[in-house]
Amino acid sequence: MSRSAHPAGPRHADVLPEGHWTAPATDLNALDEKVWSRTVTRDADGAVSVGGIEVARLAEEFGTPAYILDESDFRARCRAWADAFGADADVFYAGKAFLSRAVVRWLKEEGLNLDVCSGGELATALDAGMPAERIAFHGNNKTTAEIERAVTAGVGRIVLDSFQEIVRVAHVAQGLGTRQRVQIRVTVGVEAHTHEFIATAHEDQKFGIALADGQAAEAVRRALTLDGLELVGIHSHIGSQIFDMAGFEVSARRVVGLLAEIRDEHGVELPEIDLGGGLGIAYTSEDDPREPHEIAKALGDIVTRECESAGLATPRISVEPGRAIVGPTAFTLYEVGTIKPLEGLRTYVSVDGGMSDNIRTALYDAEYSVSLVSRSSDAGPMLVRVVGKHCESGDIVVKDAFLPSDLAPGDLIAVPATGAYCRSMASNYNHALRPPVVAVRDGRARVIVRRETEEDLLRLDVG
Repeated sequence: MSRSAHPAGPRHADVLPEGHWTAPATDLNALDEKVWSRTVTRDADGAVSVGGIEVARLAEEFGTPAYILDESDFRARCRAWADAFGADADVFYAGKAFLSRAVVRWLKEEGLNLDVCSGGELATALDAGMPAERIAFHGNNKTTAEIERAVTAGVGRIVLDSFQEIVRVAHVAQGLGTRQRVQIRVTVGVEAHTHEFIATAHEDQKFGIALADGQAAEAVRRALTLDGLELVGIHSHIGSQIFDMAGFEVSARRVVGLLAEIRDEHGVELPEIDLGGGLGIAYTSEDDPREPHEIAKALGDIVTRECESAGLATPRISVEPGRAIVGPTAFTLYEVGTIKPLEGLRTYVSVDGGMSDNIRTALYDAEYSVSLVSRSSDAGPMLVRVVGKHCESGDIVVKDAFLPSDLAPGDLIAVPATGAYCRSMASNYNHALRPPVVAVRDGRARVIVRRETEEDLLRLDVG
């Protein structure tokens, strides 16, 4: 039985599966630039630094566990996406990957727009000064209060996700004496090759309105008849952690087909098409993500070709990278607590965090890399499973990796590519305190999201 299917949760004694991606690296001290942020280096003495600051100093000043975010890398990735798509397209950073007021300010300064999907994300965006017209509001069950706040603020678009929401947004907008720009999210029957729970465009799922059986066409018809709505485009999102562009090609073809149907039926050519996000990043050396300029060219060519075939003007393209921007910019810094060898299996390395700061391994069977970062080592490799301190056998941070065999309690290890969805999905399981997010740039470090305290936990417990 596979670990992910085990009814009691992940088994804690799985052996390394045959053909698994990982193998002992030739040099355990090497840092693969594909999985680490751009300013991470290891000096001649073996110490790892980010943004010009040694990780040991960061651990001493801010404690562990901690998310360490490379601000220069984040900003550079924002610029790369903006430059790749240019002035004739829109890049919306998907705030669900990781959002804070500092991040909102960086996005604003680097010229990106912002996609939010809850009242809390919208509040953060507005509080940090993101112009409302540069915000898109997603979500499959927006409350009336959230819609009222979004419309009142003047968000640039609301993505409609159901027939009920079409009426709900129209009613709110009309009551406020305005017309709200909207897109309709359609599910196009394309399932990207990802984990089942993060594939989001097949028919049996909670997102969007199905293209099949004329449902999406009926949603368009209704939206066009309501005075409170200005329908500007169609939205599609096919999954997450995608490297192959084939799914986008099929999705674009079907969305363009809907645009042609709208033109023929209603005499309207909608000016926008949003192809969503889901572009993959490198979590391990085996992953091979595309660069933003490659993605921009591929998507542009696909949409242009399909529109020419349908006799349509090419609409303005939007994309929503979240993980692809913030994911590689951060790593999680841990201190090793206990080391437990299991003869013939592996060595368990327990750290001072776990599934409360990175649920993705337990939830998605996600794979990560890990390195010793407080020093270098010439010791041989040992197969390890990096686990947390929680009362759960599935509390796994890195399922299988190799670390130096002289690893000892007190050493610092780091898991790269944790900028996306780790802090966003963090929890207080076992009353753990969620770690801080520390931004590092040009030799300076500052907390942008502080560490939780016991007082924070007790303040919420009013019983």
